[in-house]
Amino acid sequence: MGISVVIPVRNEEERLARCLEGLTNQEEKPDEIIVADADSIDQTVNIAKSFGATVIEHCPSGIAKTRNAGFNKAKYEIIARCDADTIVPPNWIKRIKYDFTNEKIDALVGPIIYFDLPFKTTLYSKIFIYLMRRRLHHNVIMGPNMAISKNIWLKVRNEVCIEDKDVHEDIDLSFHINKLGGVIKYDPLFIANTSGRRILSNPRSFFIEYPLRFNRMLHSHNY
Repeated sequence: MGISVVIPVRNEEERLARCLEGLTNQEEKPDEIIVADADSIDQTVNIAKSFGATVIEHCPSGIAKTRNAGFNKAKYEIIARCDADTIVPPNWIKRIKYDFTNEKIDALVGPIIYFDLPFKTTLYSKIFIYLMRRRLHHNVIMGPNMAISKNIWLKVRNEVCIEDKDVHEDIDLSFHINKLGGVIKYDPLFIANTSGRRILSNPRSFFIEYPLRFNRMLHSHNY
């Protein structure tokens, strides 16, 4: 089972190296690392190349469009994704292989530890995943810590929404996977560390704009 890891980026020179170090120090190595870059003007691209990553330059801006460019480039059966400010544990790839080998699933999500928030715990993400499952009746994937099969991606890639102002791209992807009857597994042992910088830098956006956009997305997807 081959695994492609995709990292959508824009101007992430301060964070990308730590992410790539974690991916290159895996107990079981990824088969390829793809950095999808949306016209960074800093050293992001050079850092990615220094780690031997495949770099897609001049990707369309917007997280969904940049992600899609990386996913479409992926060669292998499983497409894992994290963010540039994600630090994965050494067994991250190994855990993905375990879940996709031992169960019939189309996507995988696990808890996140926000390493720069006051309490370094998975509790925040576990509450979020639980509330989403109660509201939607299926699991949702989260961009910093996820994997999907290439087979399901090929089925939904022309259906997913791509305008960031209209949707949360990872939850939107979950909607489309679920619509096809795909299985999204939550694995409590599939853990990644990521930054809470977006919450810290703009709490108003996170606690007000985020829920409003989520409700708009529910209506547009007939939930």
